Order: sequence, then structure tokens, then C-alpha cells
Amino acid sequence: MEGLDIRKLRVRSLSAEDLESIIEIDEKVLGERRPEYWRQKVQASTAHPAKSLVAEVEGKVIGFILGTVSGWEFGVPSSFGWVDTIGVDPAYQRKGVARTLFQRIVEEFSKEGIEKIYTLVNWEDWDLLSFFKKMGFTRGELINLEYQIRK
Repeated sequence: MEGLDIRKLRVRSLSAEDLESIIEIDEKVLGERRPEYWRQKVQASTAHPAKSLVAEVEGKVIGFILGTVSGWEFGVPSSFGWVDTIGVDPAYQRKGVARTLFQRIVEEFSKEGIEKIYTLVNWEDWDLLSFFKKMGFTRGELINLEYQIRK
């Protein structure tokens, strides 16, 4: 899809009807179909305090961002938001869709008085790390810890 006119991009709140589009985008990106996973995520993302959005062109969902407003987890004050997941149809990547979704979720978080946004990114996912760096993210004070039960 060459030459996407970003002005024709419509961003709106995520709804339950967007489930199949999100499943399709995820499958195009990861090569795996995960309907039950996304059914649970979308259900949680349409309830308060979620701040989840989709981007569409001519009525077709081409991207999404899932976020939540959180409070006092991990000793972090209640004035923060999480960007859980962001996905853009590969045909529309690198055309400003993710940037637009992120800017709009920042606006939504700001309406709630959110002062800080967190996200988790796999250290090996250089494209996603680069995207969040371009959006102004820096390395935070939290450290991700994991414990492997079996090898």
C-alpha cells in the first residue's frame, strides 16, 4: 500500500467487533493464528480502565494499540499507563500508523492525568525498540526479572 495519506487514517476506540481484524493483523505479523489469546485481550481492552484504539482506512482496521491505566503495581504510583501491545498490518507499516496510534493513546492517557507510560519490549526486537525510542521512551527505573522453571 504505497503512499498512505495519513490524513485519511481514522483512529477510534477499540470495540469487540474489531477482534477478527486484530487476529488477522497478528497472524500476518507473527505467522501464527491466536484467536483465543486475542479474544481475552480484546475483552479486557474494551473494559475500563483500558485505553485501546484501532486505526482504520476506508473502514478497514489496519492497526491497533492496547493500553491500560494502572495503579500501584510493583510499587509504582497510580498515575501511569501501560502500552501493552501495538500492531500494524505489514502492508501499512513504516507509514506513520504506529506513530499516530501512539500519539493518540498519549492524548487518552493525558485526559486521565497520566504522567508516565511504561511498556515492555524484548531486548532482541530492534525494530520495536527503535520505534519506542523514536517516540521518546527511555530506559526506565524498573528491571524486568524472570525465573525459568524448566529448561
